[in-house]
Amino acid sequence: ARQYVGKQFWTQSESFDPGNRYAVPYCWGTVGIVYNRTMVDEPVDSWSILWNEKYKNEIIMQDSPRDSFMVALKRLGYSLNTTDPQQIKEARDMLIAQKPLVQAYGIDDVKDKLVSGEAAMGVVFSGEALRMILENWDLEYVIPKEGTNLWIDSWVIPRNAEHVENAHKFIDFMSRPDIALKNFEYLTYSTPNTAVPAMEEDEDYKDNPVVFPPEEAYAGQETYKYLGEEGDKRYNDEWIQVKVW
Repeated sequence: ARQYVGKQFWTQSESFDPGNRYAVPYCWGTVGIVYNRTMVDEPVDSWSILWNEKYKNEIIMQDSPRDSFMVALKRLGYSLNTTDPQQIKEARDMLIAQKPLVQAYGIDDVKDKLVSGEAAMGVVFSGEALRMILENWDLEYVIPKEGTNLWIDSWVIPRNAEHVENAHKFIDFMSRPDIALKNFEYLTYSTPNTAVPAMEEDEDYKDNPVVFPPEEAYAGQETYKYLGEEGDKRYNDEWIQVKVW
């Protein structure tokens, strides 16, 4: 499996798997803004547009502590992995200030609201963005200039696995270029398999910058780290304050 995964993804996965001892990158992507060009009449290149009062009740945020705090933290110029209580409180206050502008905090329904034109913009994962754009060509996906979360889903084998040899074979199979291509076309989430982009022939996917972005799109981006029980609790507690305000 290792030979097919790009070096940059092994480097990125070091943030949660030091030495790349346990995890094999499987899917990856970014978090950005999907907006409707017929409803937004200005350039979209910054998280700050999500605080623009002109779009009151036209904004969809993720109903997720880390993902919503990420937006505010990056807008403030902080790390999305910060555990500094003051920085997290600043982000909380920013999200509370945004709340009157937000139509909904969603997960699965974010896609439907943006595709149907019920909202002008929303925070979306890149893999979902491609599906949305293929359903509504008025939509566009951007990674804001302040930076974002570059996430990686990985294969791992549990310590108590009973069929370790078969698990290795399965991971090797899923990492094979021809299989990775088929899997990408089903999921539409970016693959770290470096052979896939050249093999892709479907015009909807081939050279598509949403799922096959230029290297500068993910260079220097951060990946979430596990912050421990105390860190998770701090984000969850502050998120509750946002939701109940």
